[in-house]
Amino acid sequence: MSLLPYALARRFLFRIDPETAHELTMAWLARTQGTPLAWVWRASRVSDPIELAGLKFPNRIGLAAGLDKNARCIDGLAAMGFGFVEVGTVTPKAQPGNPKPRMFRLLDANALINRLGFNNDGLDAFIANVQKSRVRAQRGKSPLVLGLNIGKNAATPIENAVDDYLLCLDGVYPHADYVTINISSPNTKNLRALQGDEALDALLGSIAERRETLARQHGQRVPIFVKIAPDLNESQVEVIAAALKRHAMDGVVATNTTLSRDAVQGLRHAEEAGGLSGAPLMQASNRVIRQLRAALGKSFPIIGVGGVMSGADAVAKIKAGADLVQIYTGLVYKGPELVTEAALAMKNCPLDQ
Repeated sequence: MSLLPYALARRFLFRIDPETAHELTMAWLARTQGTPLAWVWRASRVSDPIELAGLKFPNRIGLAAGLDKNARCIDGLAAMGFGFVEVGTVTPKAQPGNPKPRMFRLLDANALINRLGFNNDGLDAFIANVQKSRVRAQRGKSPLVLGLNIGKNAATPIENAVDDYLLCLDGVYPHADYVTINISSPNTKNLRALQGDEALDALLGSIAERRETLARQHGQRVPIFVKIAPDLNESQVEVIAAALKRHAMDGVVATNTTLSRDAVQGLRHAEEAGGLSGAPLMQASNRVIRQLRAALGKSFPIIGVGGVMSGADAVAKIKAGADLVQIYTGLVYKGPELVTEAALAMKNCPLDQ
């Protein structure tokens, strides 16, 4: 695929408001996926198969949740050469998210700040979109692995958060290759409190119990991952790692966006509230990945995400201890070419740390 199409698109998109640019891009992708216009971003999928959590991934590069919150563009994203795509975060009820403006570019840092707040069309619309995708229609034949990311509504009190996660898990379970429990967005009040010892135990215990019921009901055991924050100290990471193993979770996604501004001080928009993603997140994300690997051992699946802007960055995630790697902000800055670049760089990268 030529570098020219995204280079031209970026010149236009970066002149307008970031959220407007995002909405235009996703709307165009949704309209043109599966049509001849898909040649603009379509790429051959790099073959670098790996089996993890009982799933066969065609390669190790994936899309992080947050880009396609409503699962409208699964087929278009699949055509970019990803080995796996994660969509969401979805909540039981539709919600508008936080007031605008709520997304900001930090151009000098290859970074974004967002405080979107799980804006989405709700669980029913999300599932309907998943069912419309060709990837789902070809389930078992399409090599793409599909992850569905779930959260809680902003209006749901934190003490009732488990109810929202169980509602979402019930809904997405029969349609997902894996499910990610998002307890780490900084943009839903008190959500990160669910990473604490007692709250996490209660949530994961309920999730594990419901998963067993759903596995019997649907005749399949869908892997469950948990997405955590980068703003954790080593003892907090160890508590989370112990809970993941205790409740037989299948993997962890590390990490979400950061509240730290140490790497972007003095830059325009650096003081905006929300989660920081992109290149400045790389070091913190890799630190958490290394700590998780030390606490979880060699065989526990880790998806590394945060700061991947090049193939070398993707390899650094693997060397830190990740098995698979996701991108989001890198896709915004570098375009679909980053998918192939990262997949090729990681191909045959040793997993033994």
